[in-house]
Amino acid sequence: MLSPKSTEIVRATLPAVGGAIGEITPLFYDKLFAEHPELLRDLFNRGNQANGSQREALAGAIAAFATALVEHPDVRPDAMLARIAHKHASLGIVPEQYPVVQKHLFAAIVEVLGDAVTPEVAAAWDEVYWLMANALIAIERRLYEQAGTPEGDVWVPCRVVARHAETPDVATFVVRPVDDRPVPAFRPGQYVSVQVDLPDGARQIRQYSLSGEPENGLQFSVKRVTGIPTGEVSNHLHDHVGVGDALVVGVPFGDVVLEDGDSPVLLASAGIGCTPMIGMLSHLAATGSTRRVIAVHADRDETSHAFRAELHSLTEKLADATAHVWYEHPQDAARPADRTGPADLSTLDIPAGTTAYLCGPLPFLRAVRSQLLAAGVPAASIHYEVFGPDLWLGADA
Repeated sequence: MLSPKSTEIVRATLPAVGGAIGEITPLFYDKLFAEHPELLRDLFNRGNQANGSQREALAGAIAAFATALVEHPDVRPDAMLARIAHKHASLGIVPEQYPVVQKHLFAAIVEVLGDAVTPEVAAAWDEVYWLMANALIAIERRLYEQAGTPEGDVWVPCRVVARHAETPDVATFVVRPVDDRPVPAFRPGQYVSVQVDLPDGARQIRQYSLSGEPENGLQFSVKRVTGIPTGEVSNHLHDHVGVGDALVVGVPFGDVVLEDGDSPVLLASAGIGCTPMIGMLSHLAATGSTRRVIAVHADRDETSHAFRAELHSLTEKLADATAHVWYEHPQDAARPADRTGPADLSTLDIPAGTTAYLCGPLPFLRAVRSQLLAAGVPAASIHYEVFGPDLWLGADA
C-alpha cells in the first residue's frame, strides 16, 4: 500500500507523468541500452524494441499500476503483476536487475519532466516503483520455487528429436534435455523460452506456447514471421534447426493455464493463437475429460490453419466437444456463409458456468471477449494469452 503522503503526490502528478510516459519510456530504454548493450543483444526482443510495442507495454503497465495504487489502495493488481512475473521468470530475471531499471527509469523521468520532479515527487514515485518491483520479485521467487530451480537458472540444454510442418509457415519442434534431468513439468497453456545464437553474435530469446504433450519431451510450434521487422528467431528456427540439433529451452511458465474441474470450457483462437489451445485440447483428450468443450478457431483459409486435422480429431475423442471454425477466405466454395468471415460466437450456445480461454491478435481478443460478455460469461471467467508485449495490460488490470 502506498503511504498517505505519497498517495497524494502521485495522484496530483499522475496526469503529468502519464501524459509524458510516451516520452519517458523510449528515453529509458535508450539510457538502459547505452550503458548495458548486452541487454538488447542477449535479453530484450530486438523486434519489439524496433516496432515500439515493448515501450508501449511498459508505459501502460507503469500507468496502470500507479493508477491502481491511488484509486484502489486496498486491491493490488495481481493479474497484471502475475502476467509480467511469468514473463520475467521465463527469461531468468533476478532481483539484482531491478535497481538497474530504477536508475535509468528515474533518470528518464527527471530529464523529461525537469524541475517538476522535486525531491518529494521523486520519493513518491520511487515508492511506486519499489512497490511494483518488490511485488514482482516476490511472485518471481515463488515461480522459481514452484519450478524447482534456483532464481534465474531456467535454461535447459536440449536436443531436437522431431520436427514437422503444420503449414508452409508453421513448424513444430519436439525437444528433450540432453543430460539425465527429467523433462520440466508444465501445465496446459504455458510456454517456453527458446534461445538462439544469431549470425551477428546476439543471443535472442522468444517465447512459444506448448502445443502438445509428447512422451518425454516438450513440444512447441513456431510461425515464420515475415514483414518489417522480420522474425529473427522464428526464421532462424525454420531455416537452421532440425532433428539432432542442440537448442537451449527454458523451463515452462505462463499464467493462462487450463484449470481442473468439471465446468464447461471454451477455447477460442485465431491464427497461430491455436498453439496453446491445441495444447489444452490435447490434455483434455489425453485425460479422458467429460467436460463440455467448445473449440473455436478463426483463420485466413484452410491452408493457413495449423493443427486443422488435430482440432477435429481431438474434439472427436472427447465425450462432449464441438469444433467451430471460421475462414476469412475459404477455399471450399461450399463452405456455409455463417462460417465465413470473422468468428461470431453469438451464434453458439454457450452454457452457464463456462470458463473461456482466448489467444490471438488483439482485435480478435477484443471482439471475442465482447461476444462472451454479451452471452453472459463473467469477465472473471475470461482468460487470454497474447504473443509479444501485452498491450492490453492497462485495460485489464
